[in-house]
Amino acid sequence: MNQAIQLSATVSIEQCDQRLDQAIAELFSDYSRSRLKEWILAGYVSVDGQVVTKARAKVLGEELIEIDAIIEIEERHKPEPIDLNIVYEDEHILVINKPAGLVVHPGAGNPDGTVLNALLNHFPEIESVPRAGIVHRLDKDTTGLMVVAKTIPAQTKLVAMIQKRNIIREYEAIAIGQMTAGGKIEAPIARHATKRTHMAVDPEGKEAITRYRIAEKFRAHTRLRLRLETGRTHQIRVHMSYMRHALLGDPVYGGRPRPIKHSSEELIEAMRGFKRQALHAIKLQLEHPITGELMRWQAPVPEDMQRMTELLRQDTLDNQPQ
Repeated sequence: MNQAIQLSATVSIEQCDQRLDQAIAELFSDYSRSRLKEWILAGYVSVDGQVVTKARAKVLGEELIEIDAIIEIEERHKPEPIDLNIVYEDEHILVINKPAGLVVHPGAGNPDGTVLNALLNHFPEIESVPRAGIVHRLDKDTTGLMVVAKTIPAQTKLVAMIQKRNIIREYEAIAIGQMTAGGKIEAPIARHATKRTHMAVDPEGKEAITRYRIAEKFRAHTRLRLRLETGRTHQIRVHMSYMRHALLGDPVYGGRPRPIKHSSEELIEAMRGFKRQALHAIKLQLEHPITGELMRWQAPVPEDMQRMTELLRQDTLDNQPQ
């Protein structure tokens, strides 16, 4: 299934002597530069009725640019009636509060039952947007806020905003061990050399920056607020493990939980039963991709992390020096 795109606009005198790809990027800013360049090379762009396939061709001003293109809709996934906790929605974007256990995008081992399948059910027209409007992801067992684009123009702008680091994403986490001060982690991340489903800090990897501050200290754990400057796969989990303060419950990067001396039976049982990384996307702030309005959302810390925080707080009080 394909979507036909038909666009037209007139080059302004001010654009005289620009390259064709630069001119149409200004005229049709709802679409990414890479997509527009692909359309030129594919012969979908005409200038005054003549097809031009050279992106470097110069424009003089006042030419009529017409684009008659096809967007191939990616592999079709089926809509599924999966509940979404939608915290905001308009005609261009929606923001969801994702629960633990929900995969964002279909893949190996998870062909359906994902956020993408739920989005197709909630808003079928999103099928025409690349990746059904998903511009960033949360791990299966990470909870919290995600923004989704409902239209191609919104998707193009949101992707550009993420690349320029203009979207603020804050997380709440519980790390193992008592940390003394906040800071910034700058450690590149790449696919693990032998465990292909894992990521690792690697000098040859992609740039990855995480800022963190201490929200609360416990006897043997630390509650953190973290802010992503980049968005690498598993970034916070990998960075905290690299700092030797893996996230509580992290089944991949956390290692086996270590019992703490003099802990209550209730805390020990709660820690044994905490089977996911204690990580929650608590805050999202951005300028609306279409209107430019500054918007921010907060998602309450989920119940399992709240209970763990209360137990760690009580454990710290119970074991204060006499």
